[in-house]
Amino acid sequence: MNFDLTPEQDQLRDAVRALGRRYGHGYFVEKAKAGEHTTELWNEAGRLGYLGVNIPTEYGGGGGGITELAIVCEELAAAGCPLLLLVVSPAIAATVINKHGTDEQRKRYLPGFADGSLKVVFAITEPEAGSNFHRLGTVARRDGDDWLLSGRKCYISGVDEARYVLVVARTEDESTGKLKPALFIVPTDAPGLTRSKLDMEILSPENQFLLYLDDVRLPADALVGESLDAGLPALFAGLNPERITVAAMGAGTGRYAIERASEYTATRKVWGGRSIGSHQGVSHPLAHAAVQVELARLMIHKAAALYDAGRDLEAGVSGNMAKYAAGEAAALAVDTAVQALGGAGMTTEYGVATLLGAVRAGRIAPVSREMVLNFVAQHVLGQEKSY
Repeated sequence: MNFDLTPEQDQLRDAVRALGRRYGHGYFVEKAKAGEHTTELWNEAGRLGYLGVNIPTEYGGGGGGITELAIVCEELAAAGCPLLLLVVSPAIAATVINKHGTDEQRKRYLPGFADGSLKVVFAITEPEAGSNFHRLGTVARRDGDDWLLSGRKCYISGVDEARYVLVVARTEDESTGKLKPALFIVPTDAPGLTRSKLDMEILSPENQFLLYLDDVRLPADALVGESLDAGLPALFAGLNPERITVAAMGAGTGRYAIERASEYTATRKVWGGRSIGSHQGVSHPLAHAAVQVELARLMIHKAAALYDAGRDLEAGVSGNMAKYAAGEAAALAVDTAVQALGGAGMTTEYGVATLLGAVRAGRIAPVSREMVLNFVAQHVLGQEKSY
């Protein structure tokens, strides 16, 4: 058992950390409040190869795995720049296409993922289905050699920044007549695809959208994989990387908040010559939050290692646990940091309250803490399914 990063992973961590700190949380907040995107940071990270660390070298990537991509997610977040599209595009969409796409799809899309010039977002959530993807109402039906997609999607991140959206729909199995999932690569400017922006109480440079698909016509090669049989494996291929990288982003955000608060409390003096951090009422909550973040990081490391080793079932358990632990730890860390800073904690200048909405959302999405507990109860503790 080895908890050390490889020399290459160490170098990646240090380089990404330096890049993130050069931009910093002020840049992130400025972009979000102006309704703009973190395009400069994204493009530079792409040029330096950080966005494609999990893409095979034959397509211009770094040849690493989700472990390396989690490092990128965590270190940018620890610099105050948690980029949600890292989860959506390189972690989910690129993994799905790399593992289950056709040779032609890999050649066409993966080089763009590798250098960051291509953003592909992911659309699974629907208004009526909630967490139950078995109830998805978006349907794909054959029309000659083409496909026609109709349905609605909600809480779809970054559609305004992306060239394509990876849509999860249901198709009819010709042999059984039953509906089965399939994934389609849909251009965001396709006729019949419209969107409306959702107003969110989260300070983020990435926007959320409702999507409406009204008989969106797609060519046969828009279907991910060689056949409909690729649909279910392709869908699940993106879920573990999603959970692991979301967890990494949460852990990085927790680290950022604790660092900001620790710097403040170590130098702030109110009662005589001692810093407020010398008082246990201030330092112990921060120390407790730091412990929780570090425990989450350990589970993220384990989940990523299992995933990269091809142990998908075990990675599923650890990935869910990592997502749960990091979501709770990040929310605790940011809230504790705000409390430690007092009134300063609520100002934009000190840069911690600006993350309250994001870390609260991390306990809900991409899978709620309650659904993770259901998963653990059923698959780890052997309890009867409760839903």
